[in-house]
Amino acid sequence: MNEEFVNKLKPFFWVETCNSFSLCLGVGGFKDGIFESRADEGFEGNGYDWGSLAHVFLNEIMPELKKDIGFDPEGSMFCVYSKNEDALQKFALGFRAMCDDDKKMLDLFSRAELD
Repeated sequence: MNEEFVNKLKPFFWVETCNSFSLCLGVGGFKDGIFESRADEGFEGNGYDWGSLAHVFLNEIMPELKKDIGFDPEGSMFCVYSKNEDALQKFALGFRAMCDDDKKMLDLFSRAELD
């Protein structure tokens, strides 16, 4: 994978296997304040919470990619995957850019549901 693309995603990271691609994040430390804003509702900033945010992002911002993106979060890891590399790259760049806009991220997170 192109180093410039990989650097744009940090702290997320890109994983390639023989027939699939993944965007992952080890949770904790990145954008914790966003998740703390709803801690009283049970959000912790774990992989499932990131997954809930990513679902809202996908549904509202990139619905055309819904058929291509799958979710596989864990407690300590956020992960989305696809067999369609182009679709996942588009999602990854858009989702990462959204994370740089706290106002947009908080707005989308306000509609996330606890998993």
